[in-house]
Amino acid sequence: MSVRVQRWAAVATLVVGTGLAIAPLAFQMFERAPLGGDMIDDFQPYMTRLKIDTFRGYMADIDAAVTEAADLKDATVEQGDVTAADYDTSYVSITKLVADWNTIDADMGDLLDRMDNNMGNYRAVAALPSFDLFPWFFVMPGVIVAGLSIAVLVRGRKGAHPRGLLLVLAAMGLGIVAAPAIFQMFTRAPKGGEMIDSFRPMMTRQRVQNVQGYFVTLGGGEGQLRVGAGQAFVDGGGDLADFPALATFSAEWPTIVGEFNPMIATMSDNVDNFQAVDAMPSFPLFPWFFVIPGVLVAGLAGAAARRPSPPTSPSEAHPS
Repeated sequence: MSVRVQRWAAVATLVVGTGLAIAPLAFQMFERAPLGGDMIDDFQPYMTRLKIDTFRGYMADIDAAVTEAADLKDATVEQGDVTAADYDTSYVSITKLVADWNTIDADMGDLLDRMDNNMGNYRAVAALPSFDLFPWFFVMPGVIVAGLSIAVLVRGRKGAHPRGLLLVLAAMGLGIVAAPAIFQMFTRAPKGGEMIDSFRPMMTRQRVQNVQGYFVTLGGGEGQLRVGAGQAFVDGGGDLADFPALATFSAEWPTIVGEFNPMIATMSDNVDNFQAVDAMPSFPLFPWFFVIPGVLVAGLAGAAARRPSPPTSPSEAHPS
């Protein structure tokens, strides 16, 4: 293999190594990747079957209570002490809860569905190496490849065949190719992409504010059902035992708030983190950011490492 070919191969691998090393800077990975790690850690308590089923159970109990809230209004009006219009005016929080419930139920159900459907994707992403280390998986191999490439060029300029260095460089390229397989990135990274796509509609500032508003509506309605309309119904001769879902709602409400509020706070705290991760290249592409450079380095260095053919002497070319 000619010295010229070795030199060009080393220059090409130097370019590839430099590209790997600076890729995290180009994609702002040093700032964005750790934020993704924070988001994964923060969502961990909520991405379980038990937690999702618990939340669904609360939503079902609230749904039953809202149905009974409408029935309670009818029963109170039938007592003859208040008209339907007066009831709505006196208990505006209950009226708002009943009117808004379908929207609340659908939106919260969508959030829980997205979390439920992505539990497997979440586990796949959480099983990847630490997001804090992710930029260094580009920088370190890139620096090593660039350093070996420079060493090959220096060795060649001194007239020595840098075969040993080229073989090490080829082995480094193969290691880069193997990295995605070792970390199962070909299966895990696409699942991360699916999760990002699915979470995108829910991880917005507006969506979080809507959910926060839902719990203001729920809390206001629960309070008026418990100490306002419920008591008025009893004072009018009614029996709240006929509305067991309302009693369940009131009994569970402190627990519901205590469990939902941290999740909503987690969503709010991670809107910016999500947007940082979403701004990085698509997850399914990440394995190829290792494979393609690794193949180039291994192929170029391996080809350049072939032993040179011995020169043909004048006497061998023109025997006497």
